Amino acid sequence: MKLFEGKTPSERNKLIAALVLGVLALASISYMLFDFSGPTPKKNQNANGNANTRATQPGVAEVTNAPTKIQTPAQAREINENLAPPTPVIYIPSSYSAPEAGRNIFAFYVPPPPAVKQPTPPPPPTPTPTPPLVLASVAPINVFARTGDFTLEVTGDKFTSATAIIVDNNPLPTRFISAQQLSATVPAALIANDGARQIKVSSPDGLLYSNQVPLMVTPPPIPNYVYIGIIGKAHYNDTAVLKDKSNPKELLNVQRGDVLGGRFRVTSISDREIELTDTQLRIKHRLPFEEKAGSGGQAGNTAGPGGRGTRQAPLDTGDSGIPGIPNIPRYQPPGRGEQQDDPNDDNEEIPGIPTKP
Repeated sequence: MKLFEGKTPSERNKLIAALVLGVLALASISYMLFDFSGPTPKKNQNANGNANTRATQPGVAEVTNAPTKIQTPAQAREINENLAPPTPVIYIPSSYSAPEAGRNIFAFYVPPPPAVKQPTPPPPPTPTPTPPLVLASVAPINVFARTGDFTLEVTGDKFTSATAIIVDNNPLPTRFISAQQLSATVPAALIANDGARQIKVSSPDGLLYSNQVPLMVTPPPIPNYVYIGIIGKAHYNDTAVLKDKSNPKELLNVQRGDVLGGRFRVTSISDREIELTDTQLRIKHRLPFEEKAGSGGQAGNTAGPGGRGTRQAPLDTGDSGIPGIPNIPRYQPPGRGEQQDDPNDDNEEIPGIPTKP
């Protein structure tokens, strides 16, 4: 054939395959356009099998189940026009209850709070062992601060010659009297300040020890006076002017050796301070000079040494006052208002001091 001349075998095969595919395509199109297998049976268009719905409506041709062979498109259109209109299906449910939800969509998982760790209770305290030594009492049980050395005696049980009295962790040289009594001298430095001191008995190695007993150190009584002035005299026989805090309107004139309140003896007078000594505790108190103290009142003199009675002294009402204290009259000794003090006269009489022979 001229169609295959000059072609290679592969080209001839491709050309033959193309021709075969073309013929098959034409055959398929012809089969789709023209039904050569005969008419297809039609199903009943009315899905509802109710006898009332199969009634023939006026003006509508009754459609039967007999197969109709459609030859032309006009026949197909005629059949479609003669079909009954679709009948709506009305469905009335018995109830409108909805199924329950399988779970609550709003319920989220909340993890439980972490367990609070309970604190571990502390172990019970170990009971304090009973001291091998027994300290029952001390004597004295209280002392005044700033006093001197004193002897401290303790009583108890099971004391040995190796044990010592300890005051605030300060061991003292101890004298062993018996297994129930010890004594030691407490230095004044340990009671310089008021407060409680802890007393116990212990051995040097600490194996033997006793319970503690307090020793109370109380503050000493202090003079209730204010030093407000001084009256200078010859031979340093000065007179101090004091004011009692309990009676500020009364002034007291005192000299060395006088006792105030039956307890405080005047031991030193100077322009800066006056020194008073407690006659019972042997404690010295210093009252500083106060320039701004109040003034006024009746001046007098307390009982002097040797049991002398109280004597009233005349006052010089001149213009000259006590240096450093306004409105305080200068003290004038009795019998000396008209005579001059002679610094070279050693035989002049001074109140409170006997004259030389």
